[in-house]
Amino acid sequence: MRDVVAPAPHHDGSALYVPEGVPALGDTVPVRVRVPRAAGVRDVWLRTVRDGEPRLAPARLDRSDEHEDWYVAEVLVHNPVTSYRFFLDEGDAGYRWLNGRGTWDRDVPDAADFRLTVHDGAPAWMRDGVVYQVFPDRFARSAGADGRPLPEWAVPAAWDDEPHGAGPDVGTQYYGGDLAGIEERLDHLLALGVTTLYTTPVFPGRSNHRYDASTFDRVDPLLGGDAAYASLIRAAHARGLRVLGDLTTNHTGAGHEWFARALADPGAPERDFYYWADGEPGYVGWLEHASLPKLSYGSAELGARMIDGPGSVVGRYLREPFGLDGWRIDVANMTGRHGAEDRTHDIARRLRATMRGVNPDAALVAEHFHDASGDLAGDGWHANMNYSAFTRPAWTWLSPEGSAVPYLGLPVRTPRRGGRAVVETMREFDAVLPWRVTASQWNMLGSHDTPRLRSIVGSRAMVEVAATLLLTYPGTPVIFAGDEVGLTGLNGEHARATMPWDDASATGGGPGRWDGATFDLYRALIAVRRGSAALRRGGMRWVHVDDDALVYLRETPDERVLVAVARAPWDGVVLHPALVGRGEAERLHGTLDLAPHDGGARLAGDGPAVGVWRLP
Repeated sequence: MRDVVAPAPHHDGSALYVPEGVPALGDTVPVRVRVPRAAGVRDVWLRTVRDGEPRLAPARLDRSDEHEDWYVAEVLVHNPVTSYRFFLDEGDAGYRWLNGRGTWDRDVPDAADFRLTVHDGAPAWMRDGVVYQVFPDRFARSAGADGRPLPEWAVPAAWDDEPHGAGPDVGTQYYGGDLAGIEERLDHLLALGVTTLYTTPVFPGRSNHRYDASTFDRVDPLLGGDAAYASLIRAAHARGLRVLGDLTTNHTGAGHEWFARALADPGAPERDFYYWADGEPGYVGWLEHASLPKLSYGSAELGARMIDGPGSVVGRYLREPFGLDGWRIDVANMTGRHGAEDRTHDIARRLRATMRGVNPDAALVAEHFHDASGDLAGDGWHANMNYSAFTRPAWTWLSPEGSAVPYLGLPVRTPRRGGRAVVETMREFDAVLPWRVTASQWNMLGSHDTPRLRSIVGSRAMVEVAATLLLTYPGTPVIFAGDEVGLTGLNGEHARATMPWDDASATGGGPGRWDGATFDLYRALIAVRRGSAALRRGGMRWVHVDDDALVYLRETPDERVLVAVARAPWDGVVLHPALVGRGEAERLHGTLDLAPHDGGARLAGDGPAVGVWRLP
């Protein structure tokens, strides 16, 4: 058994440390920090940066108990994003800084300082919810789909055919899922316990993924058209579900009506919607793909049609008869960026303004596969698809040695890393954002662009470890349709498998693609999350990290939840009384053992295994 794990000095932006609500410029905000008695801290100071200049002010002792001292200091919100950290005076032992990445006995850059922002955060329903992602062509096919003519680009596939992971027809393999099919299966979402439906694009294109739109003026007739989309959203709302759409603001398809006019008439206003270039093909394509010409927001007319005001594409589908609850923006990191031009932040703010004007409770989520910190000050995108701070590090901790699964965007297989490297990565990316953004980030274990979770981790036991991490970590959990029943896939295209609704095992019969035990696991963990304010809104305090086990606390002023996930057999750990309190913990999920030990608790058990407890 290891030595006793004691608490460390801690602060985050949650309600235990910072008052809830959005400050205004000129407000003074009290911020609290907890300091263990054993840390040897003599005094605490607050360091802020105002108009680019650091300032130091003493914190005052606010309250104490047998284990910890709590200090409080006031931050003047003088800038729209105001940064701060804590100086811990340890007397003859020196000093340490406390920032979003932890404590340091050396000077550190300002990048990981805590942040207060005057910008509104994501709507509460997003922070409290669980998102379910649907790829329309592969989710469910209604009877009405049978009578629709096959598009000229499509290569028909039977519903049980395996999707191709490579080759010329990966984008054209057509299964015929439609919006009415999704509506018919909404009860599956309710049974699972998710709260938000997010679909990939529904506009017409020349591919099964529809990121190559040929118009934004109507919903693809192959999916059932405008009427089917409006019906789906109404049906979802009637069941208490929110619905997010998917929009590509960075490019259109080469078959888009705007692009056709731009090619046909050099004097057409649409000519200014695109970037033109010498040489073939004569214009700029997304990642050099000629099929996806890139949009230029130097055109005011493009802005008016696409993003500005209630009559724009963004505004129209938030209004009746549709009533979307928000947008996920495809390749948001590239929108408005080309060469010397960088209009990305302006575009994000304009999108947000349009959405606020139509529906103040709408959510705006960006897609960004790498470091998004420069785009997430809080005044544009509410949140980002959190590949960098969650998906990628989680994969490296969950993957077995010698994984055959490609690692996201790199020419290697997914490596296996120890817990310390994984948590350092998570903290490094989380620390450079305002807490309000971190608490709403879309955390995923897979999406329509990645391999499937079951193929990454290899077993149902490891799926439980992964899903527990997903559903107890700060942010908004996102589940790609099919992960909850154990679907497999080795890359993004191969992972776009159909839902096996007719599989015999779905009704308790023989073996098949539907893993009912995995569905029950997800349903149970979602229920745990929905029943705990700490798991939805609490802070994040890392308690113990080693190669094979991660232990952390999620805390609000009224609730404390301890989470432990172990990917392999481990030695266990003894937790200090200051971490677990006195009295019996309530088990919420899992099989790891938490037993009283010398006033604290002993945490142990074999792995792969998990444990979630509500502490006294």
